[in-house]
Amino acid sequence: MEGIVIKSTGSFYVVRIGGVGEAICSIRGKLRLKGFRTTNPVTVGDIVDVDMENEAKGDFVITHIHERKNYLIRKSTNLSKESHILAANIDQVLVLVTLSQPETSTVFIDRFLVTAEAYNITAILCFNKIDLYSDEELTALKSLKRSYQKAGYDCYEISVTENRNLNELSCVLKDKTTVLAGLSGVGKSSLINKLEPTLNLKTDDISEAHNTGKHTTTFAEMFPLHGGGYIIDTPGIRSFGLIDMKKEELSHYFPEIFKASEDCRFYNCTHIHEPGCAVLKAVKEGGISESRYLSYCSLMEDEGGKYR
Repeated sequence: MEGIVIKSTGSFYVVRIGGVGEAICSIRGKLRLKGFRTTNPVTVGDIVDVDMENEAKGDFVITHIHERKNYLIRKSTNLSKESHILAANIDQVLVLVTLSQPETSTVFIDRFLVTAEAYNITAILCFNKIDLYSDEELTALKSLKRSYQKAGYDCYEISVTENRNLNELSCVLKDKTTVLAGLSGVGKSSLINKLEPTLNLKTDDISEAHNTGKHTTTFAEMFPLHGGGYIIDTPGIRSFGLIDMKKEELSHYFPEIFKASEDCRFYNCTHIHEPGCAVLKAVKEGGISESRYLSYCSLMEDEGGKYR
């Protein structure tokens, strides 16, 4: 039987099987060990083959993972493994961003965008909690939004609590499989509840002591949207480590830097110090935002040699 993984806990998987419904599945040891270098060999969005292992008990087991068209991956926080796959077979990722309560750094945003570019996944930025921002924060939001639009990314401003611009966002999600990602506390589960009120996902308040979010989504899970498409809720994360990227290719994943680099004097320009660098010129003239360029530089100098 063939199905799609709609929930992954790490110890069991919920698979939606056409004509059967949902089945709770385990995976065989040989599947778990067969060349996988991740914390989770099976992830939400995977197309899998499922067999009934014990008919009397109704036990199901995943026997095969179909080839993925793409996946979204990050460096695992578990030091014994290399990576963690957030989801597979997706059309786009919606990065939910807040300027406060909690604050999402541009470094976090750019790391996410770089990964999406590397794996050919369309990325969209969605700025939440605009109802809470001061005049100063709204000015900062306009500047930040402009810098990402200049880089070629679609940006949206919403307020989940006040239902602002949610209809516009629903159109973006229609008939797409979308991963919803962001820091803990940015409002991912609250947004899904607004889009699909019957789900009633658990939400929580921001920690007053640290102005950070509390984890309410523990495992990645896929939900159908009544207007068509699916949305994948992911656990909130506090950092996003990159993997499998060569240092000399990093500029390819910043669209505006890659475009400007066509006019660099040297074909192997690092865009850090070389004379005749078109990227440095574009930064100086405002064609490339300084924050984006600084993110590029910080990744080029990233600790731990991840770009060797």
